[in-house]
Amino acid sequence: MIPISDDNRGRRTTPVVTFALIAINIVIFLYEVLLSERELGRFIVEWGAVPLLVTEEGRWFTLLTCTFLHGGWLHLGGNMLFLWVFGDNVEDVMGHASYLIFYLLTGVVASATQVFLDTTSEVPLVGASGAISGVLGAYIVLFPHGKIMSLLFIGFLFTTFMLPAWVMIGYWIVLQFIQGFLALSVSTMETGGVAFFAHIGGFIAGLALVWLFRDRDRQEAQRFARHGDIPQRRWPQRG
Repeated sequence: MIPISDDNRGRRTTPVVTFALIAINIVIFLYEVLLSERELGRFIVEWGAVPLLVTEEGRWFTLLTCTFLHGGWLHLGGNMLFLWVFGDNVEDVMGHASYLIFYLLTGVVASATQVFLDTTSEVPLVGASGAISGVLGAYIVLFPHGKIMSLLFIGFLFTTFMLPAWVMIGYWIVLQFIQGFLALSVSTMETGGVAFFAHIGGFIAGLALVWLFRDRDRQEAQRFARHGDIPQRRWPQRG
């Protein structure tokens, strides 16, 4: 199952932050691809979150920078697809600036969760999966009955169908675990696959922090547009 879109009837703003995050992740990954194997190794260790270095040398900044690195085309593509599908409506509800802070904060919490569960590991942690798990946690709170258009491949055939958001988000968690083994990587030995506990940490952070970052008027505007069951209030235009 691959998500390809969700219900955007209530979205009122262009998701410029989501677009920018996707562009930055792609540019950085293309830079990784251009590096030699030795240069890539140094780059990943320098900017990825190595638990041992974070805890012993205080390289706390890597809890954030690691969220912009990826270990392969499948790793990058899966993350950016989910960010594309789910991020726009969350950004619309929070506003651009709040959404950016929310995204970065959940990414740091996700990285920290993995690091502090394995403080002696020397394997770099990379990937936006933790931050995107935070976005998914927010989405399930904001749109528990949201419908996701999904693509299902059956051999050489494919079909599309609608799924409840909670089904697709559960599928995301399982998919990320599997991708740790199946990703087409730039250098699997250097990146160490996908950190499952980072996704749990990011998802829980998203579930909690969405209550602080959401704009209730924006959320109601989306709900009214999707369901049409309550007369719509005047909706504020905020950045």
